[in-house]
Amino acid sequence: MAAKPNVIKPIISKIYCSSSQAVLVVRRRPHVINGGGFVVTDCSQKVAFRVDGCGILGTKDEMILRDGDGDALLLIRRKGAMVEALSIYRKWKGYTLDYEGSQDQLVFCLKEPNSCLARTHAIRISTKARQNKDWDFEIKGYFPDKDCSIVDSKGNTMAQIGVKKELMASKDLYHVVVTPGMDHAFVIGVITILDYIYGESTRC
Repeated sequence: MAAKPNVIKPIISKIYCSSSQAVLVVRRRPHVINGGGFVVTDCSQKVAFRVDGCGILGTKDEMILRDGDGDALLLIRRKGAMVEALSIYRKWKGYTLDYEGSQDQLVFCLKEPNSCLARTHAIRISTKARQNKDWDFEIKGYFPDKDCSIVDSKGNTMAQIGVKKELMASKDLYHVVVTPGMDHAFVIGVITILDYIYGESTRC
């Protein structure tokens, strides 16, 4: 029987989807030198994405995902803390940016458990394309250990975050294996939020 073709799943854009598996390397930037954030390179060591954290932007709970040329792709921000005070979730939203760098269109929303009532709940992500579903993706595993994955609502692994043996010497390096057809920019956008939630390089 013929192999089932890979389904392209553009969330940010189809130009960030590949028909083959991709391995990306994330290198965290030190706050004291570059204001935090991280750089993502592909298998040829070419910069694919950059992330500016609040140490660069000067705004709490806000990050920007850029492409390899430095052009802004996503503005990522958290809903107002006062509004969320009584909610069992914190909500992070990713927006595309227009040519003037202003917030444009909502692309995805990530829900982070915010109370003991939701402590056992997974971090889940919904996209603008969802139809009659509460979520499209969720996080399995524990990001600070760099042993987690992004899975879809059917349980299929879309991206795996880990540390290769050759990268174990540095705590500032880890890799992301992205499934064929999955949007790389979306995956890095989700990782950007996880990095902030767990107080790593994007946090002030």
